[in-house]
Amino acid sequence: MQKLAFIDIVIIILYLTGTLVMGFLLGRRQKTSGDYFLAGRKLKWWMVGFSMVATDIGSLELVGVAGGAYVYGMVLANFDWIACTVSMIIAAFIFIPFYWKAGVYTIPEYLGRRYNSSVHVLTAIIWGSFMVANLGLLLWAAAKTVNVVIGWPMPLTIVLIAAVVGFYTFSGGLAAVVYTDVLQCIILIIGSVVLLAVGLVKIGGIDGLVHKISLLPSVNEFYFRLVLPADTKTPFSWSAVLFGLGFVLGPAYWAGNQVIVQRCLGASSQHEVKKAVIFGASLKIIFPFLMVVPGIIGFALYPKLKSGDDVYATMLYNLLPKGLFGLVFTGFLAAFMSTVDSYLNSASTLWTMDIYKRYIKKEATPHHLMMVGKILTVVFIVLAVFLAPMTTKFSGIFNALQTLLSIFQGPTLAILLLGMVWKRANGQGAIAGLLIGVLTSSTLFWVQADIFQAKDPYLYIAWWSFLMAVVVTVAVSLCTRAQLEEKIKNLMFSKES
Repeated sequence: MQKLAFIDIVIIILYLTGTLVMGFLLGRRQKTSGDYFLAGRKLKWWMVGFSMVATDIGSLELVGVAGGAYVYGMVLANFDWIACTVSMIIAAFIFIPFYWKAGVYTIPEYLGRRYNSSVHVLTAIIWGSFMVANLGLLLWAAAKTVNVVIGWPMPLTIVLIAAVVGFYTFSGGLAAVVYTDVLQCIILIIGSVVLLAVGLVKIGGIDGLVHKISLLPSVNEFYFRLVLPADTKTPFSWSAVLFGLGFVLGPAYWAGNQVIVQRCLGASSQHEVKKAVIFGASLKIIFPFLMVVPGIIGFALYPKLKSGDDVYATMLYNLLPKGLFGLVFTGFLAAFMSTVDSYLNSASTLWTMDIYKRYIKKEATPHHLMMVGKILTVVFIVLAVFLAPMTTKFSGIFNALQTLLSIFQGPTLAILLLGMVWKRANGQGAIAGLLIGVLTSSTLFWVQADIFQAKDPYLYIAWWSFLMAVVVTVAVSLCTRAQLEEKIKNLMFSKES
């Protein structure tokens, strides 16, 4: 514990103990699958809003966005201002109310009702597999930072944090996840503000930051620009940001990601859902200042780091005095835990309700389903521990996440959107569109160096896979039999809805 003073240890222990106690107490209230997976649909708007933001801002974002800003500059702010704020408003008023009215547990369940059982199980397997894989990325990102900051071995850190998060998620289900997320989001914001303030003082304010970076020979000419030219070698040209991020990955994440949507399905009413998402969108406006700017400050202070992913940990270690270090480090743990618990609970929900209940034990009681969900929670956190080292196969932690998302989020959004707005879309078209879309993104990812001039072109891949899925879904649907309107009329946009 080369950096931890006594006061830092006390702060961290109090936080972790409080989280475990809260999870245990909430777990005593869980009696059925509705309690465990949807918190009994009793969540208030401010709880859901905080939880959505805390889920999104995990260790991958703190480490990865700061690392991306270290390398590319201010353009990373688009991941909040374009991909989040705008997309969240769209999700609040267009997509999420449909899920809530349908009374579903998961997005694959909604797609199954709109199309057929094949679409249901295919999307469940795709999303379920992604969630478990992403848990490994999250554990690795957290362990990497802890290793740099306080010297703990990465395997030990992965196991310890997995045990803490696994315990309170196992005990309390979605209620424990959301209640702890509220606390974690507040701690995260406070800790990030402290790190930003200390960094700005160290560098001499905004003027000192701009001046220091302008003197660095390795800085690119667009470092402080939000809009980059189309021929840039970075992944963030204006066309990639507009089409890949603004039109596909942003809406797909906030309207089609089970991890995000699940806490909305636990709200007490549609009105509460809309207030929650708008509240979350307003919070997201400030986060580029809390994550992107520190990455830029880190570049000014430490321009020779081997990897941008090291900048967050380096700033924690070098800039913060005793006490403040414990507070900000706790904010980092809060960010990490809030995302891991959300993915863990959602993966458990999806595999229990969409696979186990539908195809293994259709007559399972709500209590039985809750117990299955708890068992899967343990299984998935153990799998995540073993999958964590796979992160080293990518060029960076943030790129690893975005690459995984770009493979299937575009095709999923295509069939979700067409299913809501076009009554002629059918199950055969959705299956074909989803499969061809994922095949397109996987192929483009494999041969990207021969097609794209940008490094890590996941935004372009997301756009083209979305477009291909739309075309194939429309073509196949027109060539096959239409679904009965009576079956789908309440699952689509209409004048009555």
